[in-house]
Amino acid sequence: MADPESRLREMVNTLRENQYRITPQRLAILKILAESKGHPSVESIYARVKPNFPTTSLATIYKNVAVLKDLNQVLELGFSDDSNRYDGNKPYDHPHVVCTVCKKILDPDIAALKDMTQELVRLTGFSITRHRLDFFGICPECREKAKG
Repeated sequence: MADPESRLREMVNTLRENQYRITPQRLAILKILAESKGHPSVESIYARVKPNFPTTSLATIYKNVAVLKDLNQVLELGFSDDSNRYDGNKPYDHPHVVCTVCKKILDPDIAALKDMTQELVRLTGFSITRHRLDFFGICPECREKAKG
């Protein structure tokens, strides 16, 4: 996981370089995404921003996330249940482990992924431009709850 403060500075600088103002609401959104605890959805970002900025709308959150996505400052993870989650801490392709019970998402560091990509290139002749690798299962906390 990248240092959230460094990611926040990088995101702010990228927005400024692209002529976007850094409003208090936008800064609050950026802080949540820079931490990316749990890979938040737009709705969960909204729930965290709304208490401090009551006039903020859900549309504002969507627009800001879309801008950050366009600037490659956030990684969008779409799932089949129509729930998109966002990673602003590591806005590049990397594997995820997803709990099918509580929907927690973790970022494991897998060194073998680079080797796997090179092997795919060798076997298929493809020029790999992006990848997505998700593992689904039940996290230790949910397994423990199921026991009791």
